[in-house]
Amino acid sequence: MSEIFLNDTHAHLNDEAFDGDRDEVIASLKGKLRWIINNGYDLPSSEMSVALAEKYDFIYAAVGMHPHDSRLYDEEFEKRLLELLAHPRTVAVGEIGLDYHYDLSERDIQKEVFIRQLGIAAQHHLPATIHTRDAAEDTYRILREHLSGERGAVLHSFSQSTEMLKLYLDMNVCFSVSGSITFKNADKLREAVRHIPLDRMFIETDCPYLTPVPFRGKRNCSDLVEHTARVAAELKGVEYEYFLERVCGNAERFFGIA
Repeated sequence: MSEIFLNDTHAHLNDEAFDGDRDEVIASLKGKLRWIINNGYDLPSSEMSVALAEKYDFIYAAVGMHPHDSRLYDEEFEKRLLELLAHPRTVAVGEIGLDYHYDLSERDIQKEVFIRQLGIAAQHHLPATIHTRDAAEDTYRILREHLSGERGAVLHSFSQSTEMLKLYLDMNVCFSVSGSITFKNADKLREAVRHIPLDRMFIETDCPYLTPVPFRGKRNCSDLVEHTARVAAELKGVEYEYFLERVCGNAERFFGIA
């Protein structure tokens, strides 16, 4: 059943970590996962996301500007972004959001670009894939004030507290869990995951990052999402096959993938 339902809602197969063997890696994934959403984070990576989605029938694209590079957002980027969003295999705006851990772009610029892209997602009737790090309060406030449209948003690689999670439950927001729930120091995160409603949970790898235990130290890849899914099913106290059917089905409906 895992081969029927298993999906990866957030991957970066466009990352330079795959430059040496990208086609071989992707070919090895066919038949292991039902589908993968490959996320952009700037213009070249967003264009590659769409190119990969055109080349492989089980890959879909998300396109957008990551908060690290918000300072590069301009009219030229937005024009190209709108073109990429019109592609039939683009299913989300992402990844977008706030990152105060590295502050590679000024925070005011990050917030401005985040709000701008949320508006574009709503205009194009697409969901938004959200990155947030050390910016929980501002992310929540912006989503509370600016998230609109029927498609909502997903907090990718969810890493916030149970208290923050509960604040989102009356919003059109879902929660995607990654290999970080397998880490030894993630007890608080695992407790938060226990409180995520099953019908609002997704699974992802964020590959090549956040490699789950027991593969820490190695390059993450989409097929390792199974290890995250098994831990998440245990945290939710349900059988693995039932978990996959529910959670992967949630993602399919959320992203509009038939």
